[in-house]
Amino acid sequence: MNVEFTPVRLVPAYRKVADAIIERILDRTLPHGERLPPEAALAEKFGVNRGTLREALRDLESQGLLTRQRGSKRMVVTQPRAAQLADGLQRAFAIQGITALEVWEALRVLEPPLAEAAALARTDEDIVALEAVVALYAADHTEAGHAVEHVGAFFRAVANASRNRVLALAQEPLVRLLEPTLALVIDRVPQARKRIADAEQQVAQAIIAGDAPRALNWMGKHIRDLRRGYEVAGITLDTMVSTTG
Repeated sequence: MNVEFTPVRLVPAYRKVADAIIERILDRTLPHGERLPPEAALAEKFGVNRGTLREALRDLESQGLLTRQRGSKRMVVTQPRAAQLADGLQRAFAIQGITALEVWEALRVLEPPLAEAAALARTDEDIVALEAVVALYAADHTEAGHAVEHVGAFFRAVANASRNRVLALAQEPLVRLLEPTLALVIDRVPQARKRIADAEQQVAQAIIAGDAPRALNWMGKHIRDLRRGYEVAGITLDTMVSTTG
């Protein structure tokens, strides 16, 4: 009888320890801010040597799930920063050969509803932030690098105003992957600078006024205009995105 078996996967001990700690973080047994026991005690609980435990702790620290407070040897449960999460997704998208078209399509789906939500959920603090980034772009968009930086800040301000952290996290790697090609558009198409400034003004005004349909409509126009900018700048949409620009 010829029976097929799947090879047994051997999981390193440090990975089992790390997974066990992650499980406790996810079920809130170890909440944000909780200090882990000292290394010796923790190694004893898991039945592993301290070298294995330290490898697990380093792995979790690199993921942003643990941090070591200054002046203390004990690890503390923390939340990964948005930038850390975005870094991983950005690299994954680039490695998979994601194209400018795919990034644009994702922004077309994501950004208009974000602007709509921002118009309904924005706070006084969000209004101040939006006004600041729009004014900054209007005052400092002659150099392509600065202009791209300010456009990214505008998209992030809209996402923050939506008060939806899931959508804001989903947006971040897309904005980063947009930046290299956007820099080319701004550099090659002089009129793009003013068109961006005008669109940002319209979107911001709609959000500040709490006019959700107008915010949705203008953000949609803004994203559609970006595709037109690609065409005028001679950028093919099957160009693979880059993490470096």
